[in-house]
Amino acid sequence: MTKQTSPVFGTEDLLVSLCDSVTKVLSLATQSPIRYSGMVQRITKTCLRPDIGCFVLFDGGFSGLVVLNFSSQSAMELYQSYMLNMGISREDLASTYTSDEVSNVMGELMNQIVGEFSGKVSRQLQTHITQSQPKMLVINKQVMLSVDTNLDQPESRRVTFFTAQNAIFYLELAVDRTEFIQLYDFEPQEAPDPDALLEEAARPQPLHVPARGNDDHEDLLRGLGM
Repeated sequence: MTKQTSPVFGTEDLLVSLCDSVTKVLSLATQSPIRYSGMVQRITKTCLRPDIGCFVLFDGGFSGLVVLNFSSQSAMELYQSYMLNMGISREDLASTYTSDEVSNVMGELMNQIVGEFSGKVSRQLQTHITQSQPKMLVINKQVMLSVDTNLDQPESRRVTFFTAQNAIFYLELAVDRTEFIQLYDFEPQEAPDPDALLEEAARPQPLHVPARGNDDHEDLLRGLGM
């Protein structure tokens, strides 16, 4: 009798899932294609690098750190595309990547990315992680900041991303060495459709009024012992 091998979900699988969240969120936010390299780097530590570094810590079913390092070109392209897609006029946009507005938008996008990733972890791996608030830092060309993950057996990876105009930014992931082994077959939950939820909430609900006439008549008969 052949023993069936249970599916195993490891670090590279987590990384691919996170990369897919990055492309999904940024592509929707900017209405432009975002892609990532088919090669991944094994790295010894995670760092915040020029020109804008963002990071989020997460904990729960497993612990880790997500870092996004944007060049000035990629940050401005994503910022401008996002704001224009939101209906903001070009004249009202920040003109330099060092603006607080650019950092705030990068932080908001990163929050959406990790939130989308957390939802997939809950649906597909049947566990739960919580995330910290994103931290952003505009970094000088000569500065590189190492981020301490406080992990027992950290595994770190770096992936290169490309914007629609081929500007480059990097994703770095550090997680505790872990594997998820499927014990039995189950169907992963589907991601909720925001449009369907809004439509359901806006739909008027029928008003149910109980027919009291028959109930009152029956109560009267019972009261008379009939």
